[in-house]
Amino acid sequence: MENTFTDLSHINVKGGDGGAGCMSFRREAYVPKGGPDGGDGGRGGNVVIEADPQLSSLIDYRYKHHFRAQRGTHGQGARRHGSDGADLVLRVPVGTVVRELDPATQTPAYDIADLTQPGERVIVAPGGAGGRGNIHFVTSVRRAPAFAEKGEPAREHWIELEMKLMADAALVGMPSVGKSSIIARVSAARPKVADYPFTTLVPNLGVARAASGQSFVLADVPGLIEGASEGKGLGHQFLRHIERTALILHVVDVTGGYEGRDVIEDYETINAELAAYASELAERPQIVVANKCDLPGTEEAVERLRAAAEADGHAFFAVSAATGEGLDALVSSCAAEVARLRAEAAERDEGDDRTDLWELERQRRDRALRVSREERHAWRVSGSQVERMVVQTDWDNDEAVAYLQHRFERSGLNDALAKAGAQTGDEVRILELAFTYEGDRAAGEPLPEADGEE
Repeated sequence: MENTFTDLSHINVKGGDGGAGCMSFRREAYVPKGGPDGGDGGRGGNVVIEADPQLSSLIDYRYKHHFRAQRGTHGQGARRHGSDGADLVLRVPVGTVVRELDPATQTPAYDIADLTQPGERVIVAPGGAGGRGNIHFVTSVRRAPAFAEKGEPAREHWIELEMKLMADAALVGMPSVGKSSIIARVSAARPKVADYPFTTLVPNLGVARAASGQSFVLADVPGLIEGASEGKGLGHQFLRHIERTALILHVVDVTGGYEGRDVIEDYETINAELAAYASELAERPQIVVANKCDLPGTEEAVERLRAAAEADGHAFFAVSAATGEGLDALVSSCAAEVARLRAEAAERDEGDDRTDLWELERQRRDRALRVSREERHAWRVSGSQVERMVVQTDWDNDEAVAYLQHRFERSGLNDALAKAGAQTGDEVRILELAFTYEGDRAAGEPLPEADGEE
């Protein structure tokens, strides 16, 4: 049967374009000089990622990779505003990390959000702003503005969705140590069980319940090998799922398997891989589980492993997934430890919905203004806010261009250029347009007009 578990996807998202504002004047009988009445364009819809507790994988994004929100409509005369585009909501499992991808390398550039709570949301592709109609540009000296703003084209970009399981405890260990057999014994999960390496190709989740009534979510993570932290075997595909878990159940096959491995070497190998992948995993609470203790000749290996685990400060249990020996005590201990860790997490307020935080972070990135030198006397200015001003300007309309120059002055662009070291006469590039910088002009004097390169 085809594997339907997907925990990493790259998708292309684009908000809806903004509608254009309208340049219009009242035209009524007996009113020869009606004032401006152009309506605003509608805002484009946002592409929103929402955490949905009903989902368990990113399978919806396995074959479809492009997502577009609805565009806003144009404004009209008589102050009729265009309608906003509808948002497009993409649902993902709880525990999904959203990252921006570098357009050149398609590698993660920065984290956009980490959705750990049901219903948590983040806007990944904001819709373009609607252009303002000419009713907005009336001043004491500009009584009949003959221009309006264009709608803002929405940005298109690629993002990464990475799902990390939200289990309370994870079973880790070398391949074929009996992790799947344990989860099948203590929960309703029914993973594939066989006696060859990498039988488990996808993580399995099950709910284990102790005699006390306490329950917890247990994950059976596919087997790790030496070098897993460097991507060997199935390492990188599944080590990510251990990062979320509060408790690690480290399972060791005390028979040594078909290869006759040494239990201490197995134990130390897995711990080394966890620490190499993420240093904090080495400090994560861990319970060491010696499996297959029902088989003869395992007594010495069990005691050696017990001594090593206790020397590292870890609890130790000897069990048999085949007979069920020791599993009740293991489940009870895990349930109590998970309850304690949950209480500690609640005290740290880790369960807060961070939707507002993600939005504030997005707005902060939107306002950021970056100035860099491209040539000796040429500077590149970038930033969503200043670029939006440029693309919404009608370059065929002198009044609109003059208004843009005024917006540049108020935005702090001149101060940022001066701080970066720009000199009078230098070229300032924004998108496909070039301006001449005049740092010593009189206060209030407009910037020189742009030379179009389009």
